[in-house]
Amino acid sequence: MPVEIKVPALGESVTTATVGKWLKQPGEAVKADEGIVELETDKVSVEVPAPAAGCLESHVVKEGDEVEVGAVLALFEKGKTGGAAPAKAASAPAPAKAAASAPEVKAAAPAEAENVDYDVIVIGSGPGGYVCAIRAAQLGFKVACVEKRATLGGTCLNVGCIPSKALLQSSENYHAAAHDFAAHGVVLEKVGLDLAKMQARKSEIVTANTKGVEFLFKKNGITWLKGHGKVEGTGRITVDGKPVTAKHIIIASGSDSANLPGIEIDEKVIVTSTGALELSSVPKRLVVIGGGVIGLELGSVWNRLGADVTVVEFMNHLVPGIDSEVASQFQKLLVKQGFKMKLGHKVTKAEKTKSGVVLTVEPAAGGAAETIEADVVLVAVGRTAASKNMGLEEAGIELDKRGRIVTDAHFSTSVPGIYAIGDVIAGPMLAHKAEEEGVALAELLAGQAGHVNYDAIPGVIYTWPEVAAVGFTEEALKEKGVEYKTGKFPFLANGRARALGMTDGFVKVLACKKTDRVLGVHIIGPSAGELIAEATMAIEFGASAEDIGRVCHAHPTLSEAVKEAALGADGRSLNI
Repeated sequence: MPVEIKVPALGESVTTATVGKWLKQPGEAVKADEGIVELETDKVSVEVPAPAAGCLESHVVKEGDEVEVGAVLALFEKGKTGGAAPAKAASAPAPAKAAASAPEVKAAAPAEAENVDYDVIVIGSGPGGYVCAIRAAQLGFKVACVEKRATLGGTCLNVGCIPSKALLQSSENYHAAAHDFAAHGVVLEKVGLDLAKMQARKSEIVTANTKGVEFLFKKNGITWLKGHGKVEGTGRITVDGKPVTAKHIIIASGSDSANLPGIEIDEKVIVTSTGALELSSVPKRLVVIGGGVIGLELGSVWNRLGADVTVVEFMNHLVPGIDSEVASQFQKLLVKQGFKMKLGHKVTKAEKTKSGVVLTVEPAAGGAAETIEADVVLVAVGRTAASKNMGLEEAGIELDKRGRIVTDAHFSTSVPGIYAIGDVIAGPMLAHKAEEEGVALAELLAGQAGHVNYDAIPGVIYTWPEVAAVGFTEEALKEKGVEYKTGKFPFLANGRARALGMTDGFVKVLACKKTDRVLGVHIIGPSAGELIAEATMAIEFGASAEDIGRVCHAHPTLSEAVKEAALGADGRSLNI
């Protein structure tokens, strides 16, 4: 008796699909799990497989038809041997794909059946790449990951997020012991600095994290292809010149530190973030070129340890893109901590001397130049997509003017079967953004409905105090013409913050004036990076400010400041 082959579940909120192409014709023999028909939705393209070996009896629908989940597509006879396939009947043409259509995806199948080495190859083992590889392996794909470093984890785990946070915490502890403990009745006669031990601790943390990724690769059966990956075309790459093939190739090569023309990086006296993490002594004078996240975080490390830190920023404010009220408060607090600011200035020359570096600086709008002497200069003017020397353009992969790989809404590049995620494509260069894209893409390749909500990607600056934000700023809402209301609550009025002795900063909630839906949350203060998770959850699920305000928050906690700010959007704050 024939078996009905039906439209499978296509993911959350997807109820219909279009019959794209019949892969098997009536009378043809079909192997178990072999694709019979392609279905297309606005999110994915899915191959419907045969439930067992047998013969396709008949098509119930034709190419171009719209079908609902559960509808019968074809009749299939298990175990029956098919004859020669009849001539293909005329069918309606498949609908043209939109420019940003979903990638062609297929259910996981053994790589040997496709005559390739792997189902999925990921180039790059940073947060986006290694998470994508793990998720793909969980979904049944045979996966390999290409990494040229001696350790896994990419920039983030080796010379970025993890080591910088280790030094930030250590330097914060040192500063607190030297300046803050006495207020708590903890009196230390002398506080000393063992920088070598501090650096050793950082290295131990990096090693633990990179070894952790290596363990996860082994646990999930992922092959580490050690060497430099180069893309050759659809399904083909080389690793240190050795050819490797795959059904799907994912580029997750990350980003590199940007530089300024005429400034020679030596990672000793003129350094990027990589060199700034490895200094063997505290510089007396540190100049940070760039008032962004990386420069301010690393500037904070060395400022706490005793360096005289000057920040030179081209713009007239710190950290372009953050809420202007937060940026203003942030600058005041950093100056209070000892930072010197030269905003609205640019560096035109860097000359090495026997004692360090002499920078020539002049106003960005034009004016008289001046010089600044430094023992160490940190160049922190942003990052650029790591898309060079990978054969991308030669393979036909389109890049934009900033060297980023151009992708559609489903991470497909201009070459079929090749995708890209993370810092190497457009969007904020954040490890967690790359991770979300890696998971979404792996699920799309498995026929699921992977998705990333780019309006709910939080950002954190791990200085003191921390700065965190998610959603829209007031400036962005004004530009969009969205009517909004504001709730604001200072940590000075929060009981837990007072007990901690950490009362600088505030929480600001922006909500739609008509619907009360949360549009943005901005925090400057203690544990801002942890507190922002609640706000991110609220935005992801479309919560209102009142929803946050009516949730019971433990007392006394810093999180009560988020609740109070949410209540404040309706003029209902209770403790101010």
